[in-house]
Amino acid sequence: MIRVGVVGAAGRMGREVARAVAVDPDLELAAAVDPSHAGQVVEGMTIADTLEALPAAGVEVAVEFTRPAAGPANISWCVAHGIHVVTGTTGFDPEPTWAEQRDVGVFIAPNFAIGAVLMQRFAEQAVRHLPDAEIIELHHQDKPDAPSGTAMTTARRMAAARGQAVPSQGVEERVPGARGGDVEGIHVHSVRLPGLVAHQEVIFGGQGQTLTIRHDSTDWTSFMPGVVMAVKAVASRPGLTVGLDALLGQE
Repeated sequence: MIRVGVVGAAGRMGREVARAVAVDPDLELAAAVDPSHAGQVVEGMTIADTLEALPAAGVEVAVEFTRPAAGPANISWCVAHGIHVVTGTTGFDPEPTWAEQRDVGVFIAPNFAIGAVLMQRFAEQAVRHLPDAEIIELHHQDKPDAPSGTAMTTARRMAAARGQAVPSQGVEERVPGARGGDVEGIHVHSVRLPGLVAHQEVIFGGQGQTLTIRHDSTDWTSFMPGVVMAVKAVASRPGLTVGLDALLGQE
């Protein structure tokens, strides 16, 4: 039985994680932390206001879903206290010291939906044959970073697989940013609207044809199988692990 603490427990993802942990026979929800919502209850657990609640409850793995401004500090605190971390917070670069750990594992994934991981792998393969490609990512209106971590990772993997960049088309932007952001030569467009959860499509263009690879998360539960998989694996992977590929035999 793995004792799990949820950091950001009152958020959309935090509540889903708490629910997924509570129903898994191999996991135990031992603590919940969210400074802005201390005193509330999630899955029968009263939310604490500080990370000190994690070691006090004997937490072995902390699942961290917060914001880019808080994520790195939360992770570093847990590492310093010997607590493994699984995080889905995006919009920051990992601290070099996390990779140097020998006793604590830090597992970072820009997207915990297994279908999203497969989408990235398929796009990585397709760009070798159809190098002209762009990414459109769509998320709910409260997502704090743009482009999404998934889109950034997808673009970088595609750029590495494509090799030589495709020459610029020389399009004049009548409105700055109309062609989206440039991530290593690949245009990325971000959409933020109510009613969305997490969606991404990669569009490839070739002579007389187009190919679209799209993944849609229509419910927050889509991320839970990947989160649970990472929680069960992180203790066996000291140092830093990035992406679910490592657990799906796709490294």
